[in-house]
Amino acid sequence: MTGPRRGRPLRTRLPVLVTAVLVCVCGVLAVTTVFAQRAALMGGLDDRVGDAVERDAAGAARHPELPRDLGFLTEGGRPAGELAARVDARGRILSAAVVTENTSPRPLTADQADALGDVTPNGPPGTRTVPGLGTYRVAALDASGVRVVTGLPMDDVRDTLGDLARTEAVLAAVALTAACCASTAVIRRQLRPLGRVAATAADVSRAPLGPGPATALPRVPERDTGPGSEAGQVGAALNRLIDRVEAALADRRRGEEQVRRSEERMRRFLADASHELRTPLASIAGYAELMSRGTGRVAPDPAWRRVDAESARMRGLVEDLLLLARLGERAPLQAAEVDMAAVVAEAAWDARAAGAGHVWRLELDPDAPVLVLGDPARLRQAVVNLLANARAHTPAGTTVTATVGATAAACVVRVRDDGPGIPPEFLPAVFEPFTRADPSRTRTGSPGGGAGLGLAVVAAIATAHGGRAEAHSVPGRTEFTLELPAARRAQTDQARWEVPASGPAERPAERPADRPAGRAVLPRARERS
Repeated sequence: MTGPRRGRPLRTRLPVLVTAVLVCVCGVLAVTTVFAQRAALMGGLDDRVGDAVERDAAGAARHPELPRDLGFLTEGGRPAGELAARVDARGRILSAAVVTENTSPRPLTADQADALGDVTPNGPPGTRTVPGLGTYRVAALDASGVRVVTGLPMDDVRDTLGDLARTEAVLAAVALTAACCASTAVIRRQLRPLGRVAATAADVSRAPLGPGPATALPRVPERDTGPGSEAGQVGAALNRLIDRVEAALADRRRGEEQVRRSEERMRRFLADASHELRTPLASIAGYAELMSRGTGRVAPDPAWRRVDAESARMRGLVEDLLLLARLGERAPLQAAEVDMAAVVAEAAWDARAAGAGHVWRLELDPDAPVLVLGDPARLRQAVVNLLANARAHTPAGTTVTATVGATAAACVVRVRDDGPGIPPEFLPAVFEPFTRADPSRTRTGSPGGGAGLGLAVVAAIATAHGGRAEAHSVPGRTEFTLELPAARRAQTDQARWEVPASGPAERPAERPADRPAGRAVLPRARERS
């Protein structure tokens, strides 16, 4: 199998082709010129031969009784080299002579005279080669029984055509040489942009496109990308192709980075989930083993309460993991109109009962669209998780404010507190599973610290409902935002009320149950519980 055929570059082939075309054109022009000039010269010569034969016939007719008389050749005006012959009725040459310079006409030899035979009388001039004299243009005329053959030499015509051919050859050689040099220079100059485009393409083909750090690919210079020339169009197209290649490489590297990070998160997720499940399982197994031994060192009631608490903890963790998995798979949710103002109000009262050491505030917007189309249980879980996160990760005395507001077409719930805030390094990942301010897997912190799934559940619920969850935090102000598409705009009276920091947990009879949408803000970096 042979390899690809290697051709010469355009900068070599084009001048050769141009020169070949010019050679053909010049050859055609030269041949045409020579033939045209020959036709013109021969026409003139034939006219002179015709005039000469008529004059010779008139001279011979003056002495019809002398059939061999060639005395008319001595008359003036005869050009040197003209020959004439007298012919009888049967076409035989009776006498023949040629005019010479400064001497009387010289008779022709028998061979020379034979060359003039068989000339048709009164016909067009013909060409004869006379031995010793050269080529002649001859014509015969029969005037009242007197036949004369006259010929003129063709040397002048041949010399003229020879000189013309030589002149044209020299001029053509000079012109072709100049044209070849000029075309070579012009073609190579015009092909320089295409050469730069080819060099750029070669550099791109050698650039590393595999895994590794991104490198900028070379581009065709701007001067070689003009749309007015084919090379510019090729250069512009190559630049567009390089842009698409770089974009594809960037997308691939981003995809590889996302896969790598996803794998890292998955490994971390599996490790954290395994640990979170192992801890309650180990506690349950330990208490079960102690009770099965019957040593009496562990009272049954406290042991069963401990087993029940660890079981509840493990069950909550598993339920959160299952919920995250279902929401990640876009499992269908219940669809109903949910009054987010009522949901936030109920959740705030429940949070006040669970965290009596905090100051709880509820703010409602009278003109906000508070109805959301979604799953009531999941939306309540998202609000409860935000409030529980604020309670678990802020010290006693912190003020937690839950607000319900709206934008043009969304219901916005915000939970805000004046706690210490979330460290900046944890804020970007606050909604990821198992994100905690304490990266260790121990639970030496507050008793309310969870597995770090609460805020991940909030983000998943918001995404499943076509909304989003955000977090902003600085020392002294942390705010979590839950934005959901509004079902319709509800008109209610404005209300702003405060849940007491302590006292009975009963909800007042006049607590508004249908309030506009609101916002949620959280304190510092919290474990997602």
